[in-house]
Amino acid sequence: MDSSTILRFLIPLAATLCLILVHSNPAYSDDDVYDVLQDYDLPVGILPDGVIGFRLDRTTGKLSVSLSENCSFSEGKYQLKYESTVKGYLSSGKLSSLEGVSMKFPDVWMNIVEIFRRGESINFSVGAGKAAFPMEYFEESPQCGCGMNCGPRQARKLMANS
Repeated sequence: MDSSTILRFLIPLAATLCLILVHSNPAYSDDDVYDVLQDYDLPVGILPDGVIGFRLDRTTGKLSVSLSENCSFSEGKYQLKYESTVKGYLSSGKLSSLEGVSMKFPDVWMNIVEIFRRGESINFSVGAGKAAFPMEYFEESPQCGCGMNCGPRQARKLMANS
């Protein structure tokens, strides 16, 4: 093949590849999983502070979130625990087939299998039952160890243990 034949083949190929890249789903970086949640009409506070990475398949909605370690905290009468890897399927207003998140109430640990938005409420489903909370409870992400009740003393203790 001469060079003009090669160029006639390579130029359309390169243009096609550029179009595919421009029109493909946007890639999300590790530091904006909270923005992704908001893109899917969910509040940032359904995940704790400190996500170190995540993967999202925009076609299937399959989501995997990595935390630096297991995370637990208490909020009122509930105790929540996040494993270091949380998995599920993300769709508009819903995180389903959830793995790696559990809730203790009153003395029994139950796996949270779905988190979904209904109006201005966020619902946590454990399969047979669910609990609904106002959206405003999830405007900020809780911190491991102290949840939303991190005062200066607790924040210093957390930093000292890091």
